Amino acid sequence: MLGPGNLTTHLADLGADVIKVEPPQGDYGRRMTWPIVEGVSLLFLHISRGKRSIVLDLRTEAGCDTFLELVRGADAVVEAMRPGGLERRGLGFERLRAVNPRIVFCTISGYGMTGPYRDMPSHGIAYDTWAGIVQPEIDDDGFAFMPEHVSIGINAGPVFGALGLLAGVLRARESGEGCQLEIAQSDAAAAIDWLRSETWRAYERPESEVTGNEADNFERRAPGTGGMEAGVRYQFYATRDGHVLFMASEREFWKNFCAGIGRPDLFERWPGSQYGDHARGNKELRIILRDVFATRTTQEWLAFGLEHNTPIAPANSPKTLYADPQFQARTHLLPADQVGADMLPTPIKFVGESLPTPTKAPTAGQHTEQVLRDVLGWDEDRAAAAREAGAFGET
Repeated sequence: MLGPGNLTTHLADLGADVIKVEPPQGDYGRRMTWPIVEGVSLLFLHISRGKRSIVLDLRTEAGCDTFLELVRGADAVVEAMRPGGLERRGLGFERLRAVNPRIVFCTISGYGMTGPYRDMPSHGIAYDTWAGIVQPEIDDDGFAFMPEHVSIGINAGPVFGALGLLAGVLRARESGEGCQLEIAQSDAAAAIDWLRSETWRAYERPESEVTGNEADNFERRAPGTGGMEAGVRYQFYATRDGHVLFMASEREFWKNFCAGIGRPDLFERWPGSQYGDHARGNKELRIILRDVFATRTTQEWLAFGLEHNTPIAPANSPKTLYADPQFQARTHLLPADQVGADMLPTPIKFVGESLPTPTKAPTAGQHTEQVLRDVLGWDEDRAAAAREAGAFGET
């Protein structure tokens, strides 16, 4: 269901046979969020690509029996709903393990299986606000609003989940014993942002034990990018046609840059510390660098960085990313005519090999007959009997 389903998308992209079990009415993610591409949401097209769909009514005995028959030959079952959803249908881990001792059962949810929030309804951004990643901002009318940001938990949770699932499957194949694991997207958001939260935690200790960086005279700075607003040698600068990110916080890179622009005097005057020096608060230097960067185009500065071994990066937006030459050299979009919309492929690359293009996200129950026949080996009579018993919803 919805974003958590991305856990198995990562596996389907790498060749796993993922069977999406849907209720008779289908996953409502097809109609949720924007954009809607030819009647189906991009979210659903992306997350359900490469998967097969079977419709089962787990409120019926016949539907549950069919589900258990699928479990018998599966490596893993992923429950992408509030914890205990399958347990309430009599299909919890113990029941599945009785059918297949090697099954890996993974639950991915908003807040996990434990804690006071475990049953709380939520959406993806909640995990980032919970983890302290996204803060409310105030508009001119005094209203709090949600700033533009990347959703972390809803994306990181499935990645951690896929990693854990693969570890569980490897162990099950070696030991013959399955396992149960659970992933909270809120936990994943906090784990990705570990440096900031762990820094604040470390600052609770006395300054005799925990200080800042030598470059700042050991002053305690706010962690992560939050402490870099006044940075100079690690900062955005406008070019003649856009912006670049300048990252000469190591003394070697800073010296290379100054020599490259013909201003060794800048290095002689402000050599800085060997590592992690952003020349924070040096407004005079910031004005000089602002004027220097304005003399060349973004592409000219990127070429400069390569020539003079200075880290300089383009400042792309989600719209301009596709035109970036590095993106074009490494990323071949999954084509709309095959998957429903132009999509980013998995970033995992097997050297010397090409992964197959995923199939388009299925319609609800599109592969029910195929799965029953090819995976379970059912004949038409057995499928008809299960249908009559309500396994696939109302006929």
